[in-house]
Amino acid sequence: MTEPLAALAAPVVPVDPGPGVADRLRSRLEHALSLPEGVDVTTLEFDLGLETPPHPTARNRVVPYLCVAGARDALAWYAEALGASVVGEPILMPDGRLGHAELDLGGAVVFLSDESPESHVAAPDPAADATVSLVLELADVDAAVERVAAAGGRVERPAVDHPYGRNAVVRDPFGHRWMLSGPVAGAGAPATDRLRQGDVVYVSLWVTDADRAADFFGSVLGWSIEAAPPGWARQIEGRDPHHGLMGGHSRPTLFLCFAVDDLPAALDRVRAAGGSAGEPEPKGDGQVADCVDDQGCPFALYQGPPGALRPPRNGGGAGDVCYITMQVVDSARTRAFYGAVLGWTFEPGRVDDGWGPRDVAPMVGLHGGHDETTIVPMYRVDDAAAAVARVRAAGGTATDPERQPYGVSAECTDDQGTHFYLGQLE
Repeated sequence: MTEPLAALAAPVVPVDPGPGVADRLRSRLEHALSLPEGVDVTTLEFDLGLETPPHPTARNRVVPYLCVAGARDALAWYAEALGASVVGEPILMPDGRLGHAELDLGGAVVFLSDESPESHVAAPDPAADATVSLVLELADVDAAVERVAAAGGRVERPAVDHPYGRNAVVRDPFGHRWMLSGPVAGAGAPATDRLRQGDVVYVSLWVTDADRAADFFGSVLGWSIEAAPPGWARQIEGRDPHHGLMGGHSRPTLFLCFAVDDLPAALDRVRAAGGSAGEPEPKGDGQVADCVDDQGCPFALYQGPPGALRPPRNGGGAGDVCYITMQVVDSARTRAFYGAVLGWTFEPGRVDDGWGPRDVAPMVGLHGGHDETTIVPMYRVDDAAAAVARVRAAGGTATDPERQPYGVSAECTDDQGTHFYLGQLE
């Protein structure tokens, strides 16, 4: 055994620190250098233990550093609404502001601090447009949207299935915009709930003046419409099926896009049935092609990835298309064409020359004997009488609401002559 005093007299031999110590020290130093002015770095405690830090420093990564007004409240909000957890101890500035905190959002790292005028860092204005969006991937987008709303956040775009997944947009109370992304809701759904050939996956209201139509239907149906330059096509947010709006058409109508299982084969059937078809083009994770039926009505066919949910049979909520009426010249030719292309089968309707394709979502009706083809939507509303009043106030016309077997409906036109129905369904 070495004698203690002799060991103390031995020369000092430098020893390199282990990699764990070096990594932890480097991480802490980089953390300290990122802090706003006013934090006394000498007060930080550096843990040089050999345990692996919660988030080892990685090269070439970008970490969002959020500035908020009221960072202590934000820590609690992000934990409640987005499932975040605080890593380590937040660092307080001498005046009590939060100088730095680290959040773990399902393995993603986000830094957080209060406003710091001395560092020229300010929180966003919650009422202003966002300049940055944060994308957060989640297993259950709908549950997260519910938590955000319950915690006082703003849902800017409800959860909707897209070819690339299920997506929603929310704004937290501190002004930051989050795009919540997750798997398509139908990925594990029973086969009966999945999109099938002949379903309507997209509609677009064709009108003369898109700007006027956006104002009219926004006031009547409460649509939230994506911003676009004047006259451009635009999308209605949060509708199921997806809904567009396009100007420049002399005859108002509703354009339909149908789902198919095999797009090239469906295009061959269009041509064989006397219609015309363009070439497939990429659309998200799928392909789409523009077509015209044998009576001159334009439509589109879409083949997307497997697993997507069917749209609701009668709309999922107020503002959705809940029923579609195809007013055609020759109902027999229409039934033959779409039967051959989409596999539709029909049953007689409640009116003369009225027909209903079986098991199509949303529901579709067919009526013959018209001078030219027009597609007319019915939009779902919670209160038909109140919606009729909004139509008239916006410059349109509407019949008084009438009792039907399915609920209450009214026949309307907008201020450009676009024909549509309102349906309060029961």
